[in-house]
Amino acid sequence: MPTRLLLVDDDRELAALMQEFFTTQGFALDAAFNGPEGLRAALAGDYALILLDVMMPGFDGFELLRRLRADSDVPVLMLTARTESQSRILGLETGADDYLPKPFEPLELVARIRAILRRARPAGARSALEISGVRIEPGSRRVYRGADPVEVTSIEYDILEALMRSAGRVVSRDELMQRLYQREATPFDRSIDVHISHLRRKLEGPTELIRTVRGVGYQFAAEETAAGRSG
Repeated sequence: MPTRLLLVDDDRELAALMQEFFTTQGFALDAAFNGPEGLRAALAGDYALILLDVMMPGFDGFELLRRLRADSDVPVLMLTARTESQSRILGLETGADDYLPKPFEPLELVARIRAILRRARPAGARSALEISGVRIEPGSRRVYRGADPVEVTSIEYDILEALMRSAGRVVSRDELMQRLYQREATPFDRSIDVHISHLRRKLEGPTELIRTVRGVGYQFAAEETAAGRSG
């Protein structure tokens, strides 16, 4: 069965072209054309990923994403106008996994989608890991701060696991971009920085767990707890 995706965009001509193209790439693409319709479809359908435009009737993509994130962690790739850098950052702040400026190359869009879907696959035999009071469980992709569950998005979980499995070592932005997005970092790409900021707020405690090494990257505090490290 083809992987099911949902496009929420009020451009019906674009939707028809994308549906035809995605069929050739092994995907089944459904479409919704306004905010309320898109939210209903996203919550009701068993979609692997949502493609979400910003400007549309009913309510915009940011509001749809905000409401969606209250009930679902389905991966979301936002489609934004190329000149709207603030819109891209706002999309990440609201819970998007990645963004792609319009107009885009269809094959680049497919590459972005496949990178996100690869991350979302089951973790297989990787063991749970607990460091500095934070525990991750790859099988369920759950995060705990002490005994308390921490709600994270798909991309936030992947960044946290990458940092924790390299605890004590500085992980560069380039390494994170390649591992998570399969592309190089650029000076204007804020995606990793925004997701790191979210993680810091969600994991807030008496000690700083994710440190910024200016000009290099990020480092997770290396103090291990009884569960130890593996993987």
